[in-house]
Amino acid sequence: MKVIGSAGKEGVAVVYLADFGEGRYAEFVDAYQPGIRQGSKWVLLVSTMFGCPVGCRMCDAGGLFRGNAGVEDIFAQVDYMVRGRYPDGRIPQAQFKIQFARMGEPALNPAVLDVLETFPDRYRAPGFMPSLSTIAPLGSGSFFRRLLRIKKDRYRGGRFQFQFSIHTTDSVLRDRFMPIPKWDFGRMAAYGDEFFEPGDRKIALNFALAHGMPVDPDVLLAHFHPDRFLLKITPLNPTYQAERHGLLSYIDPFREDERYGIVEALKSAGYQVLVSIGEPEENRIGSNCGQYLRKHLEAADRLASGYSYDLRRIPE
Repeated sequence: MKVIGSAGKEGVAVVYLADFGEGRYAEFVDAYQPGIRQGSKWVLLVSTMFGCPVGCRMCDAGGLFRGNAGVEDIFAQVDYMVRGRYPDGRIPQAQFKIQFARMGEPALNPAVLDVLETFPDRYRAPGFMPSLSTIAPLGSGSFFRRLLRIKKDRYRGGRFQFQFSIHTTDSVLRDRFMPIPKWDFGRMAAYGDEFFEPGDRKIALNFALAHGMPVDPDVLLAHFHPDRFLLKITPLNPTYQAERHGLLSYIDPFREDERYGIVEALKSAGYQVLVSIGEPEENRIGSNCGQYLRKHLEAADRLASGYSYDLRRIPE
């Protein structure tokens, strides 16, 4: 792996662009949680694929898929960020989270499971908590069965953050938004019920909400029990793909009032609802979900609402 450039701001987020050879590129992110003292929580985002075959309508990382990242490819991203800050591999943060969410659908790459299984033996990180977000592709049952075993063996007691990315309860729009075969809500709920144990964090159902994408509380209640599932509502981040498809965010990242109609309806249905809005600066850096710095560098017409930081070339 050769890191060829970075963009961002220390204390907010830095995106690294890396060349893995043979036309394979990946990005990874060093970030901090807004509102939390910088030394107490550290968040890294790593890529599990070189590009992504899914092609979600709001994600710039889709297309130009060059295969899965191997175990050492994923660890190389982590090592670059960890060793740059802690050369001995000892990570002191009380909360140290790695999100397998920069590029790629993790459930399509078995190497992610090998990383999860061996990570606690590779680093001294007592605060480590993996975070895995998935659209639950059809045919990935073996991945999720093994994930369940690893979680029960190595990450019990609230030390694993698991999320299904759903985005809407309308099945037709959901298939258009994420255009590959996926588990239905019944199968997601059954897996979540098996995954969740007393003392665990609730499983998140994520909605990057665009205008016109309904979220029906009755549909959710028919499958997902509020005791085991929470709802995470996020803005639709500014991406070239979102602009191309005419998608506008339902959540305004600059609005302080969280009393949105959909949010209030979901709370009234008994769900814990998190309206998760990051630093607006992250959109300008290009570090938020769905953003892909390399897409921006290759674009002829630049996006006005994001990616405004210049790439800093890293000398050989």
